[in-house]
Amino acid sequence: MNLKQLMISSALGAMLLTPAAASARDLTVAIQNNLTGLDPTNVNDTLSQTSLRLIYQGLFGFDPEMNLVPLLAESYESNADATEFTITLREGVKFHDGTPFNAEAVKVNIDRLRNPDNNLSRRSLVSMVQDVEVVDDRTVKLILDAPFGAMIASLAHPGAMMISPAALEEYGDDIDRNPVGTGAFTFTNWSADTLEVARNDNYWKDPAKVDNIIIRSVPESGARMAMLQTGEAQFVPNFPPELLQVVQNNPDLTVETSPSIVEWYVALNNNKEPFGNKQVRQALNHAVDKDAFCQVVFSGLCTPADSIIPQGLAFHVPAGKYEYDLDRARELLAEAGYEDGFSAEIWANSNTESLRALQFLQQQLAQINVKLDVVPLEAGVAAQRIWSIESPEDAEVQMYYGGWSSSTGDADWGIRPLLLGENTPPSMFNVAYYADDELDAAITGAIGTADPDERAAFYETAQKLAWDGAPWIFLGVTDLVAAQTANVTGVYMLPDRGFLLEDAAFTE
Repeated sequence: MNLKQLMISSALGAMLLTPAAASARDLTVAIQNNLTGLDPTNVNDTLSQTSLRLIYQGLFGFDPEMNLVPLLAESYESNADATEFTITLREGVKFHDGTPFNAEAVKVNIDRLRNPDNNLSRRSLVSMVQDVEVVDDRTVKLILDAPFGAMIASLAHPGAMMISPAALEEYGDDIDRNPVGTGAFTFTNWSADTLEVARNDNYWKDPAKVDNIIIRSVPESGARMAMLQTGEAQFVPNFPPELLQVVQNNPDLTVETSPSIVEWYVALNNNKEPFGNKQVRQALNHAVDKDAFCQVVFSGLCTPADSIIPQGLAFHVPAGKYEYDLDRARELLAEAGYEDGFSAEIWANSNTESLRALQFLQQQLAQINVKLDVVPLEAGVAAQRIWSIESPEDAEVQMYYGGWSSSTGDADWGIRPLLLGENTPPSMFNVAYYADDELDAAITGAIGTADPDERAAFYETAQKLAWDGAPWIFLGVTDLVAAQTANVTGVYMLPDRGFLLEDAAFTE
């Protein structure tokens, strides 16, 4: 499909529509962390954003293979240097509150997201937009301040999904608890560990095949598996890999593994000693056996990282390898003045898989006399303590274990939010507080051109500089595991750990 004139084809339409189920029912999905908010422009985690795909839609989105597809837009055109994008919108779409979806609604949303005064965490998706021009009711033009080859991919990120302008006017900041979109489901309720949505019978496509979807947070891996086995849950994305064989032996369940674009790492806060010392950061990389990490934490469904972005992203290049070498790690620590080691806290989300990773890292680094105090955080607490601080000086985090995926499908979103010097919390996600002028130049150079060869050269430089600078302990890129009851169809995991539920149906 030619992305310069992206159109919905009959083949795409056939793929997106699921045959009617014999009877509509409720679908329960069990996930490993709590959702942190319901405003897609201002949440930091993939689980929250992908769950909001039930309520909201963007101009563009992704199919189950993460190919770019049109949603609220029908097509687009750009000028030769990718500084102007003219987007044709779908006709006859309304938000759940009856507000028409049109070019003015797009302008309201993009202007809100790109406004730095709003301090929205996904602002960087559209920060290069200089002006949003309403051409007519069905046509909007984005005028950029510099060429940007990943503009349409950025608009497909769930952080750029469209919110009802009337709801924004009515609820203001409380839109975070009152979501109103154009999606296949309408908001019903959100509690500490459960999101409930109901079928939108006025949906612009065929209505969903299930009545309600309930997304429940269940941090303990065994409990999620038990829910699946008893039928209390019918879909478990990010299924615990160590329990894979149990599911495979159950004829009432199905399981699927697939490659991902999720890279796991430990961010090292360069503003906290001793992590401002490059030799210390490199020593920690040599002290962790990445093959063992993949085996212990992900039961072998993982490949050791060889760059700051995974192989599944465009412009990835192998940037090097930190051999597991305790002698070299001790030598580097001694050269940095830490021959006797040091102590530090390591934070992560509080779920079974993350706790297993923290314990593994604790044991590994103890071999070079680095003593880790493991601190698991509930997702909402992590959002406050890591991502919502007022300034870098307020950051308490020393080491943070987490994973990242580029939900635009482009290298830009796998690098710029995490490693550009200015992109520290609360505005973005550089929780390593890493700043390097050469790296910044490579990152900004890549977003300043639409030429693929020039972008590739900049991203190669960025990957090699960051690998050598070691702002993270580079760990691994995991496979995805999803399990479901055998009578469920139309549920999909995306390579970024997200999921699609719109076409869910029961076969009996």
